[in-house]
Amino acid sequence: MFLGSYEPNLISKGRLALPKRIRSELMGGRVVLTIGLEKCLYGFAEKDWEKIVAPELTRPLFSDAEGRAVRRQVCMEAMVVELGSQGRLVMPETMVEYAGIEKQAVVIGAGDHFEIWEKKEWKRYRDGQLSRTSAG
Repeated sequence: MFLGSYEPNLISKGRLALPKRIRSELMGGRVVLTIGLEKCLYGFAEKDWEKIVAPELTRPLFSDAEGRAVRRQVCMEAMVVELGSQGRLVMPETMVEYAGIEKQAVVIGAGDHFEIWEKKEWKRYRDGQLSRTSAG
């Protein structure tokens, strides 16, 4: 299970060293990266990707417009990315631009996947979530 919050260094634009605890959950050299439903990237262990997207793929193709939209968003940008020997990965440029990752990144564990956020965007999102939680 992917847990925790980390602030790894960006080695260069798009190159990121994944934290050891995230790497240990991946158990292999390949990760599926895709754009998130928020302004971030989602990362999955390659072996888990198919079972995670399976529920979306069982929705009726022709009669479920929302199912088609979710399927497209999740799969159209997905890519298998190799982890280097030191746990580094290269995020595709289009994904880096989508998430706005420039100088500082935050990697969070989200249970069945991990997420990569631009640090300021993560802080905005997290502060918004915390204010909603404490208000209720």
